Amino acid sequence: MRIRKVILTILFVSVTAFAHDAAAQSTILNTPSTDVVAPKKVYVEMDFITNYAWQRDDGAKYANYTPRVVVGVARNVEAGVNVSFTHVRGGGQPIELQPNVKWKFYQNEARGLAAAAGCIWYVSITHRAGTDTLGQCYSVASKKIAGDLGPRFTGGGYVLVGASKTERTKAGAIVAYEQPFSKRTGFLLDWLSGNNRFGTVSPGLYMLTPHNGSLSAGYTIANHGRGKNALFVYYGMQF
Repeated sequence: MRIRKVILTILFVSVTAFAHDAAAQSTILNTPSTDVVAPKKVYVEMDFITNYAWQRDDGAKYANYTPRVVVGVARNVEAGVNVSFTHVRGGGQPIELQPNVKWKFYQNEARGLAAAAGCIWYVSITHRAGTDTLGQCYSVASKKIAGDLGPRFTGGGYVLVGASKTERTKAGAIVAYEQPFSKRTGFLLDWLSGNNRFGTVSPGLYMLTPHNGSLSAGYTIANHGRGKNALFVYYGMQF
């Protein structure tokens, strides 16, 4: 409990400083964006997700910690890896490795258009027996409305590779909306359709922080299964 409070305090205190422009993000909230990390740049992020574990007495408690690293390996190409650690009641903490790659294959800045495709693999490190090792491949396109506070719309689709019957939906849609409130704050909303581990809708707010940083916080609502709903806080920085 103390560790969780410390992490949340650090993340929220970081937004009190004056902010300036931050680099484009690889993800919106829980869906991929059409942005990629610039060549020779490194993006580092820490994600914290919980279903209010310290406030509940049932057996569905969990808290997830996911550090992410993404590197711009070439022009319009990024590659990275996430390490997902989930603290669950009763011990036996699941750990998952998530290597990923994305290619922005189209961009027209004058018209505010971009398109990208990529894949992310989910590989269990612990509790491998009975756990899926699967991939999610996707393609998305975005349209940015002109103006400093113009919104950006993203749409596309995904397919699951190697998923078992526990993932009832093997393909779905990706939809996202980004609305700046100012040069450093805004609203984010993304949705993945389907009845699987990815099928959620997530509204949230973001704030840009010093040194190319970004803080996002919001709530994820599962398409199916209320027990999958969760609060999340993400903090990232590009070097």
